[in-house]
Amino acid sequence: MAALQKSASSSLMGTVAASCVLLIALALQGGAGVPVGAHCRLHNFQEPYITNYTFMLAKEASFEDNNTDVRLIGDKLFRGVNMRDRCYLMKQVLNFTLEEVLLPQSDRFQPYMEQVVPFLADLSRKLSLCHISGDDQHIQRNVQQLKDTVKKLGESGEIKVIGEVDLLFMTLKNSCVPKSEAGK
Repeated sequence: MAALQKSASSSLMGTVAASCVLLIALALQGGAGVPVGAHCRLHNFQEPYITNYTFMLAKEASFEDNNTDVRLIGDKLFRGVNMRDRCYLMKQVLNFTLEEVLLPQSDRFQPYMEQVVPFLADLSRKLSLCHISGDDQHIQRNVQQLKDTVKKLGESGEIKVIGEVDLLFMTLKNSCVPKSEAGK
């Protein structure tokens, strides 16, 4: 029995030692075990039913949107953002949309909301490791401008966010799905 415990203990120590060596190697590379942009991708993104629900949700909300002068997801959001960083930007917009608008408003616009929110939450989870190398201050500034606009508009800003969930959906697809999969 003692020999078995000693064997298991030395095997465990070998595994721990190998893990430490791997962590040290990653630290020497600046933690770059996986390319930063590798996690900024979505695969198997689009199911026809969720596309329909997303567009119906946006359409229902747009009936209540009285502010036609403001566009939240448009050229201004992408100002100064490289194409390779757009998925990261859209991850930030997705997280804001879920946390600050869709979840608090989840009792509205049924049955669409109950289908779309879990789908978008799953996309957010899939993008949780998405980061960019370098400074993201320009992206954070653009996202903050969007947040400030929504806050300034109050409830109508939240309705506008929901009314643009179709734009969020399509922009996520265009920014985060590899081009080889985008047409599928």
